[in-house]
Amino acid sequence: MTDDTPDVPAPTVRTDRLGDGWERVEASVERLFDAGGADVWGHTLVFEDRALREAVRDATDGAVDQSWRFFFATRLRFRPPLAPGVGTAMVLPTVKSEGVRSFVADLRDRGIADVERGRRERVRTASGQRVRMRQVTGRVPLPETAADSADAVPIEGWVGAWTDDAIHLAGGAYPATRLDAVFGVEADDSVLAGSRERYRSAFFDLVRAVGEE
Repeated sequence: MTDDTPDVPAPTVRTDRLGDGWERVEASVERLFDAGGADVWGHTLVFEDRALREAVRDATDGAVDQSWRFFFATRLRFRPPLAPGVGTAMVLPTVKSEGVRSFVADLRDRGIADVERGRRERVRTASGQRVRMRQVTGRVPLPETAADSADAVPIEGWVGAWTDDAIHLAGGAYPATRLDAVFGVEADDSVLAGSRERYRSAFFDLVRAVGEE
């Protein structure tokens, strides 16, 4: 952080809900975009299910080393502060659209192909705010030697923004199919045995808890 970087508090993330095998892989403060005549800075925390990544790497003898399941939360601050009469609700649409755009780009950077925007779904956060989450889907192409039953793994992601004591962004992605079947792992208790429904439920639990003390 340089001297001209604003002090942006970190978002509150209930790490006890992440489960075993998760690690924080990034913590950064950076300028994200501009809105309402101000620079929008964000303090972002990114967490990854490292156990799932390592299990796939082991199952493919190192042929596939991919971030399969991650979650991020960002707390925003404006510099200079928004002008009088310009409330956070007025710039929230810009934050939402920029958040989706950045999330799509991030998925592509993570090696996810055929990224497309999908449907919307509402959730309520711990502070009682209603959040409209935007679905983003894609697929992870696999090497020919990695799996006999599939040439790609479908991925489902979500991203949303809301305002309470600050403006928050949250999102993440996970496999939309069971990886044990893809990679031929038969043990029911394998790290690879998570279903789309289980991952989706865990993801939205994390979103609801952002900002919860």
